[in-house]
Amino acid sequence: MTDIIDRIVDYILTNKVSTTEVADCLGKSGALPGIYPVNRGQFRAGKVRWVYAYNESNWDVHEQIRDVKKDEIVYIETFNCKDRAIVGELVSKFIILYKRAAAVVTNARMRDAHKLIKEQYPIWCTGFSPVGCFNTKNEEPLDAEIVKTRKRDVDGAVMVCDDSGVVLIPKDKLTEEFYHKLEAIEEQEDIWFDCIDRRKWDTFDTVCLKKYRDL
Repeated sequence: MTDIIDRIVDYILTNKVSTTEVADCLGKSGALPGIYPVNRGQFRAGKVRWVYAYNESNWDVHEQIRDVKKDEIVYIETFNCKDRAIVGELVSKFIILYKRAAAVVTNARMRDAHKLIKEQYPIWCTGFSPVGCFNTKNEEPLDAEIVKTRKRDVDGAVMVCDDSGVVLIPKDKLTEEFYHKLEAIEEQEDIWFDCIDRRKWDTFDTVCLKKYRDL
C-alpha cells in the first residue's frame, strides 16, 4: 500500500492537483471544515502524522512531534481546547524547519500570527489567538476510542492543502482506482478549458451537455 500512497502523493504534487479537484474525486467531500491557510499561494500534499491535544493542554503535542518524519503533514487535532491557540512560532519552526515536515494543519487557532506570516510557514488553521494552551500534563488520557479511530482512519491518510483549504483522502481511498480518478479529472479539466478558451463554447455546452464527447 505504501507504493500506491507514494504514487498518489507524487502525482498530486507534480500536477498540482487542487483541493477542489481532489474533493471532486471524493464525490465532492473530504474538506476539513473551517480550516484555511495562514499564508496564500502555498500548495502542499503528503501523508498525515496525526497529533492530538485535549483539555486545554498542548503537552501531548510537544511529546508526539518528536516522531515526525520528513515530508509528513502534521495534523494537530484538538479536543476540548475551547478557543485557545494550540501552538505558535516555536513549535511551528521546530516541525517545519527542523523536522522538515511538509505542513502543519490544525482544527484549532494558532498564536504568533505575525511571525507565522513573516516566515511564510505552510500552516492551515481556524484562526488566531494570543491566548494559548497550557503545557501541563493531563491527569487522565484522551479517550481510548478516539485515539483508536483516529489512528485507524486519519494517521497515515493523505492531505492536500492550498488556498481553498484542506482535503483529507481517507486511507481506504488510497487505491489504484483513486489514482486513475485523479488522472481522469486532470484530463477533464484540460478538455473543459480547451472548450472554453479555444473553442469559445459556453459552460452549459461544456459542463452540462458535454458536447465534446460528440467530436
